[in-house]
Amino acid sequence: MHAAYITVTIVAAFFAAGAAVTYLIGHDYPKAQLSMKRLPLSWMPRLGASLAAGAVGLLTGFALPIVGTLAAAGLVLYFVGALIAHLRVGSRNLLGWAIFFTTMTATLIINVLYLW
Repeated sequence: MHAAYITVTIVAAFFAAGAAVTYLIGHDYPKAQLSMKRLPLSWMPRLGASLAAGAVGLLTGFALPIVGTLAAAGLVLYFVGALIAHLRVGSRNLLGWAIFFTTMTATLIINVLYLW
């Protein structure tokens, strides 16, 4: 179980950090996603900061388990919001969302089972 906890947490942190970087540097993909979802581009830095905080929180969880668990829960909620944004505009292109959501949910579940 320890190996699964370490592996899934690092993968989730990597995913969140990678997504955060694309938002924070102003890459075209998140701009297109925000436009498609009819959300203001001014949200990009906030969304990127949320993802970055989640990635840092997951890694901090190795030293302070409650922080990692809360970060995983926050990232799950972040991607629930992303699903709502997709469905609100009728988008059915959910493969990327499903990969991120599944990874974050697995991280939360493993965090709870392993640490608590």
